[in-house]
Amino acid sequence: MRNIRLIARLDIKGRNLIKGIHLEGLRVIGSPNEFAYLYYQQGADELLYMDSVASLYGRNHLADIISEAVKDIFVPITVGGGIRSLDDATAILRAGADKVAVNTAAVAHPELISNIAWQFGSQCMVLSIEAKKIGPDRWEVYTDNGREPTGLDVIEWVKKGVAMGAGEVLLTSIDREGTRKGFDVELVSAVSAEVSVPIIASGGMGKPADLVAVVNGGGADAVAMADILHYKRTEIADIRVAAENAGIRVRHYECA
Repeated sequence: MRNIRLIARLDIKGRNLIKGIHLEGLRVIGSPNEFAYLYYQQGADELLYMDSVASLYGRNHLADIISEAVKDIFVPITVGGGIRSLDDATAILRAGADKVAVNTAAVAHPELISNIAWQFGSQCMVLSIEAKKIGPDRWEVYTDNGREPTGLDVIEWVKKGVAMGAGEVLLTSIDREGTRKGFDVELVSAVSAEVSVPIIASGGMGKPADLVAVVNGGGADAVAMADILHYKRTEIADIRVAAENAGIRVRHYECA
């Protein structure tokens, strides 16, 4: 039986940790690395840093933030937003990240998926998908932090991305993001049924039971959490206990 990973998601704008609803209406929360260190101490298995405006400006601004974070944080870190080339990926990994998540540039230039996977290994290449429901059992891929529709079908795109070398999928539901209404279990289930790589469910976690639902009902291999942690409605330790009480195996990292 696989171990489910608990991932703290940090959306960044400039030097600030922010949070919105449906990827819009962004509010400043505080210093990203202060929150990241808190979640590390609480027992997060991984951290996910996403530059929410990088695609607008054509570059990722997180290298300095990551290079500071890794001085005190010793769990895997994934970085996404504005990674448009192999050079961008290289710079982020050299700053201390373990994986890169690519959405907008992967849609525009799918060969980037293969290039990153070839250079650094598939385990390093995370295909980030922002999905919006457009009909029964149908979701469309969006880019630019949920602003731009692409016309791509999520299921077809994820199959192509994995075939090109993506070793993991970060699946964010635009409809559920920031709503506290729970993950889009139907979306996660549809994607996990089509590919064998790990699926990170993101968008909508409002209570620990939502993790149980998306793992048992959707086949998620990991959950990314933001709002539920940022506003201190619960802590990672409590989420871990809820998962274990539901018979879900979770990973255990101990901070140094």
